[in-house]
Formats: sequence, C-alpha cells, structure tokens
Amino acid sequence: MNKLAAQLGEALKAHRMLLATAESCTGGGVAQAVTEVPGSSAWFERGFVTYSNLSKQQMLGVREATLKQHGAVSEMTVREMVAGALQYSAAQVALSVSGVAGPDGGTIEKPVGTVWFAWGIKDGETRAQRYQLGGNRAEVRAQAVRIALQGVVNMLNQLTETA
Repeated sequence: MNKLAAQLGEALKAHRMLLATAESCTGGGVAQAVTEVPGSSAWFERGFVTYSNLSKQQMLGVREATLKQHGAVSEMTVREMVAGALQYSAAQVALSVSGVAGPDGGTIEKPVGTVWFAWGIKDGETRAQRYQLGGNRAEVRAQAVRIALQGVVNMLNQLTETA
C-alpha cells in the first residue's frame, strides 16, 4: 500500500495538484494510507470521513433526494461526494468511496462487498465505477483503499498521456 500511495504522491506532485478524499465504508483508510507517506502534506489537502448519510449531506453537499432515490452506495452518491470534496477543499483532484463492507448491511441489489468509487478533477471529468469485492470486512476495506488510490494514479497517468 505504501508503494502505491507514494506513486500517487509523485504523480500529484508532477501535476502540481492536491488530493482530497471523501470516504464512507473505508472510514478514513485512504487518508491514512496517503499520510503514511513522508512528505504527503505537499500533495494531500484533506480527507472527509462521511460515514452517515447526514454527514454526506452536511459536509459534502450530497442531496437528500440522491440518497433517498439511489442510496448511499450508488454511482450518483459517489459522484456528488467527489463534487463536494472538490467544492469544499483546495484540492484539484478528489476520490470518493461508499460501499457495504459487511458482514451485515447487504441487500439483494447491493450485497456485501458492493463498493462504488468516483474520481474527479476540478473543472474536469469525473469517473465512477462499481466493484464487487470478496472477503471479510477488513479485506473489503483494504481492497477498497487500493482501488481508490489506483484510480487516481490511473486518472493522472491518462492526463500525462494526453498532454
């Protein structure tokens, strides 16, 4: 995880960008992973841990209608989480993650291991993707942290390729 977080930091520094995270099911795990890297204060701006629906609304501006219609674990919610993280921070890049880590809380539509991610650039594109992860709660959360970090690295690499 440290290697991936360090790689992310190098990519952010190369683009002169700051990162903000908006996390639900990972409970700050992404922010913890990036702050394990010495010097991360040069590229990590802040993290929002918005575990409850109310916190998603209050801290990130996720609309109540979105949560009622789509639920916290949905493409619309993670997209709004990214938008909020960019709006309420000085970051140019944001990621969000919301999922069902288990062992409880799953439904037929969203079984345990369902995790939605979004990655966005200020005034640019936001991408979202759903994953179905396996394992116990700790394993789902650890996989989610890796996927969240890798998503930002991939997005920044594509910026480099198109520049």
